[in-house]
Amino acid sequence: MAHYMGELFGTMFLIYLGDGCVANISLNKSKAQGAGWLTVNIGFALAVGIPVYIFGPLSGAHFNPAVTLGLAMIGKFPWEQVPMYIACQMIGCFIGAALVWIQFYPHWGVTEDKATKLGVFCTGPAIRNVGANFISEFLGTFVLMFAILGVGNTKAADPAFGALIVALIICVLGTGIGGTTGYALNPARDLGPRIAHAVLPIAGKGDSDWGYSWIPVVAPICGGIAAALAFSMMF
Repeated sequence: MAHYMGELFGTMFLIYLGDGCVANISLNKSKAQGAGWLTVNIGFALAVGIPVYIFGPLSGAHFNPAVTLGLAMIGKFPWEQVPMYIACQMIGCFIGAALVWIQFYPHWGVTEDKATKLGVFCTGPAIRNVGANFISEFLGTFVLMFAILGVGNTKAADPAFGALIVALIICVLGTGIGGTTGYALNPARDLGPRIAHAVLPIAGKGDSDWGYSWIPVVAPICGGIAAALAFSMMF
């Protein structure tokens, strides 16, 4: 069970630190309020890279159903482990989001904007356009998955190298193309916290925007699988 726990705790750390960055800069009365987009990008990048370094030797540090499914599609991960990996990723993301709610408990009530509160937990489009939003998440996840496979294909022995490169990939995706949809790139990263937003008693929250929720689930899965197949054919 150790590798499953690695996925659960890794995604929990990822969301606690990553969504914590968003809460830190956006919720009222936070000392970091207004720190900006670059702060979120750097914070989320490290929120991915640090758990990758910690849990990579234990579980492979997928932390993302799109990665797990992409690896399984090209024979680099056993299909029989896929359901439990995805379940652990979802549970870890939910718990991480719940920890963010607890961490910032007094700040929800003094933050009036419902969209700001939802944005702490999950992504949403800058301009709502189903086709454009889908393509944005598809392409971003394609690049992420292709780059992850590229890192795994190198001969570097130091696991810190892989963790650093993954963090840099996340950072450049956020700064480069993340402004269109908030760059979910990960079904569990978006859906787990969105469920947490729906069920937790967050002061003054609005709806959880379920009409949009399928895009950051389906598009990353399609992008991850497409990237894995393309990488497999190329290399």
